[in-house]
Amino acid sequence: MKRFFLPTVALGALVALSACSPTIPDSGTGIGFGDYNEFEQAQAARDAALSGDGALPPPQAVSSETLAPAAASGIAQATTAPAGASDVVNASPANAAPVLRAGGISAENDFNAVSGQRSIEGDAAKRAQNQQQYQVIQPTALPTRQGNAGPNIVAFALAAKNAKGQRVYRRNSFNAERKYQRACSGFASQDQAQQEFLAAGGPVKDRSGMDPDGDGFACAWDPAPFRNAVNG
Repeated sequence: MKRFFLPTVALGALVALSACSPTIPDSGTGIGFGDYNEFEQAQAARDAALSGDGALPPPQAVSSETLAPAAASGIAQATTAPAGASDVVNASPANAAPVLRAGGISAENDFNAVSGQRSIEGDAAKRAQNQQQYQVIQPTALPTRQGNAGPNIVAFALAAKNAKGQRVYRRNSFNAERKYQRACSGFASQDQAQQEFLAAGGPVKDRSGMDPDGDGFACAWDPAPFRNAVNG
């Protein structure tokens, strides 16, 4: 085991430095405040002031002390106290019941008033009377169209078996695109175009060029919505 010794010159220098350093006086105070005993005494005095006599009231306790009027405490009163009221407000549970406003609550919200007007038996009789007057109207068949109302595009959509774009009828392809654009631009909807197409001899004939692909459906009319409605 090796041992290390300081030289004599270094040891003497350390002793000289310690002799020259000043002595720090002990003030007896802590860090950041005065004497700790004084701090504890001040804290105990503060806790006693907050709790009155030093004892905290039990939970949910109601104070029996009297309160000064609002005018005496410098707080403006929002409402005028009723006649005969005391200037001192007592916070005791033994206070008198509060005075209701003039008129009270409405008769609809007053249980005593409602119970005096109706009874459970009377309500049951009223419900039975309403049930006797209730009528269920059964649906009836749609009326038959009278006169010349034009072709029925719904019936045609259900009767046709081909899909949209599937050629079934022969068409003249000469200037077909120009005829198609001119013929279909005059209708407000595709349903109106299909009805007019059927009324003019379609789907076999297409004099106006409304069905250039020969599927029997004019101006890109689609029978799928009507078929889906029936098939669910």
